[in-house]
Amino acid sequence: MYDQNHLISRLHAASAGYETRNFATFPARASVTFGELFAGAERNAAALVAMGVQPGDRVAVQVKKTIEAIQLYLGTVMAGGVFLPLNTAYTTAEIAYFLGDATPRVVVCDPEREDAIREIAGDAKLVTLDAKGYGSLTDSVVGRGGFTPVAREADDLAAILYTSGTTGRSKGAMLSHHNLASNSATLKDYWQFTDQDVLIHALPIFHTHGLFVATNVALFAGARVVFLPGFDADAILDAMPNATALMGVPTFYTRLLADDRLTRDRAANMRLFISGSAPLLVDTHEQWEARTGHRILERYGMTETNMSTSNPYDGDRRAGTVGFPLPGVEARIMADGAEVGTDEIGVLEVRGSNVFKGYWQMPEKTAEELRPDGWFITGDMAKRDADGYVTIVGREKDLVITGGFNVYPKEIESLIDDVLGVLESAVIGVPHPDFGEAVVAIVVAENNGLSIDQIKSALDGQLAKFKQPKQIILLPELPRNTMGKVQKKALRETYSTLFSDG
Repeated sequence: MYDQNHLISRLHAASAGYETRNFATFPARASVTFGELFAGAERNAAALVAMGVQPGDRVAVQVKKTIEAIQLYLGTVMAGGVFLPLNTAYTTAEIAYFLGDATPRVVVCDPEREDAIREIAGDAKLVTLDAKGYGSLTDSVVGRGGFTPVAREADDLAAILYTSGTTGRSKGAMLSHHNLASNSATLKDYWQFTDQDVLIHALPIFHTHGLFVATNVALFAGARVVFLPGFDADAILDAMPNATALMGVPTFYTRLLADDRLTRDRAANMRLFISGSAPLLVDTHEQWEARTGHRILERYGMTETNMSTSNPYDGDRRAGTVGFPLPGVEARIMADGAEVGTDEIGVLEVRGSNVFKGYWQMPEKTAEELRPDGWFITGDMAKRDADGYVTIVGREKDLVITGGFNVYPKEIESLIDDVLGVLESAVIGVPHPDFGEAVVAIVVAENNGLSIDQIKSALDGQLAKFKQPKQIILLPELPRNTMGKVQKKALRETYSTLFSDG
């Protein structure tokens, strides 16, 4: 009965026939079978339709990570709706923008925020879902029977994900059933997921990585998941001997490396560690391999494209690179209207069935970033080596132009990160009265013994004069968003007057 709904039929197909097999296990509650997962999704779909959801209507969701939230996602798609997950860290003011822009039919929030959200929900039906899977949504789901998924074609919208808004107003990336289904199928095959896999799922589910990569790939493979509410080193290390895969962000790996319980023996049953959402330091790669015997597989994606490139499953996983374009995805690196040569830097563009349909209610912005022939301008600066490996060198908007010269922060960050005693760094450009912009390095030390002079000495002779930081600042940590990405916009704002006369 699922065949008429493009994405749901694909998500369900791998588990058809063994509905009694566990899909998700949890640290402190009963497991959920594949059959129970989809039966719950059907009840959610029926409840949403009873609330007035029609094909194409948005269902906005800001809730804690629970299996009930996954059933709500599946149920929304079953009902023909468009799932709109929202970061749990967003403030009421931020949520007001998203609700005003997306005009959802239903809003689902944590009971603790119900009163505040009610004031901004407009005409939307407001229901709740808490961290234990209970709330008024649960009440409306109880007692409902089976549901035949609404017919939806490959090109119909399945989700809208808002970008982080680091360069201005957040944009709603429109993702179709085919965008999500095709990318999940590709990743399942490329990373060799099967129904024998057990994935440790510790990522948030309001983001592409946790929802449309981890969850969808597991379902496409008929794999099981250890479903954790968030990053928990104890829970991950406990799960590792009986699991086969982990998807994480760099912070996961650095925190696990800080734990003596991470050993080669503990990781012996694992076959794959995947990292994304932010760059992974070469040092982390090397430490992880030395400690566990496994080489982390790094990949690259965006809200607008899901995953576009990946280091190979079988082959050389090169630290510092994001590998090759995935099967069915084209990539090119452009500068001044032409494709650049080997090891030359330009803006990465990608094209394929993974690329989104455009920005919600922003036709001008869509036209700026999505070419008529399907190439999406990612805004990431990149280069490709002679073997075809792609390396991301920074965001186009992070490019520093000082005294008329282009400076790519990644080059300087790599050198600083190699300095003994440096944990990590971020290089930014800030206004300068003479040079237009000045290069500034923000550095986090491993301990109190590191001095600015040590960093300067290490860079001396390694960089052209114009690339060398005009100032180096030591901080206890770098500002990050929920997915672990360093927030350079916040750093630029903080140090915007560093060289001003005032």
